[in-house]
Amino acid sequence: MRTLHTVFLLILTASFLCAAQTSAPSNLYPMQEGFVDSHGALIYYKSVGHGAPLMIVHGGPGASHDYLLPYLLPLMRTSRLIFIDERGSGRSSKLEDTKQYTIANMVEDIEMVRQALGLGKISLLGHSYGGALAQAYALKYQKNLSHLILGSTFSSTRELNEALAKMKAEMDPKDRERVNALESAGLFGKGEQWERGRYPEEYAKLAWGKGYFPYIYQARPDPNNDPLASNTGTAWDVYREMWGSHGEFVVDGNLTEVEYLDQLSQIKVPTLMIVGDHDESDPKMSREMHEKIAGSQLVILPSSGHMTFVDQPEQFLKAVRDFVAH
Repeated sequence: MRTLHTVFLLILTASFLCAAQTSAPSNLYPMQEGFVDSHGALIYYKSVGHGAPLMIVHGGPGASHDYLLPYLLPLMRTSRLIFIDERGSGRSSKLEDTKQYTIANMVEDIEMVRQALGLGKISLLGHSYGGALAQAYALKYQKNLSHLILGSTFSSTRELNEALAKMKAEMDPKDRERVNALESAGLFGKGEQWERGRYPEEYAKLAWGKGYFPYIYQARPDPNNDPLASNTGTAWDVYREMWGSHGEFVVDGNLTEVEYLDQLSQIKVPTLMIVGDHDESDPKMSREMHEKIAGSQLVILPSSGHMTFVDQPEQFLKAVRDFVAH
């Protein structure tokens, strides 16, 4: 049994903590992080900011939330940001069975994080592959959304493959010829033991560098961008299961199931599409999504590639901030 002295100390401590929280300066943004156990996958989350919850899901597949930082952080002034790393990616746990890396399972991971953190209705922002994931979440759990933001994404893998084929066709002929040769020879199992599970460096530089770069950045190319960083930073077990194993210019993994165009009219929550005018995710795909989702908004950022929040940070942040405020 607790003594009166112990009870007094507990009350005093609680009062002190309450007073400390009340007196915390408005420019202080403490960060919370942790893991949510979602059907056997430990999903990492990072939460920071004040306001209604805005959950953010990253691209890849097989990237992490890190590439969104620090660009999206100013949104913490008006929203509580919840970044997650998708199963198998970033700080989240690996699964022995790679067949568990599916959009359907990742939808459930988002829902488990929402429930575990007691978020209620959320705004959901998905970038690139994360936008396809966000659409899948909206089609199943629309009742849990207040706003949906689809950044530089796609609703049809068939249309994405057409855009990727066009990018490849626009490469320098000699570079394209070499890319084709490397793809024909097989992209995995090459080099030293530690290199065999990822792209050869030559292919990474050609595909992610010369092939992708004109569609990733326009106005403000990241001086730290390095195609080889993606080569070593990607969760390859996730990437190969979902994207496929035949190179950057064709999706033939389980993402081929992303054909949502005929279902988009079911989405009734306020929806915003943001895309760059030189985006890897061809802007015509966002225009088509905009036409399918009644009442949606479309923002095409000028002089911007796939990394819209890098090329046009103020315009990107304003578009998101204004949208979730209504």
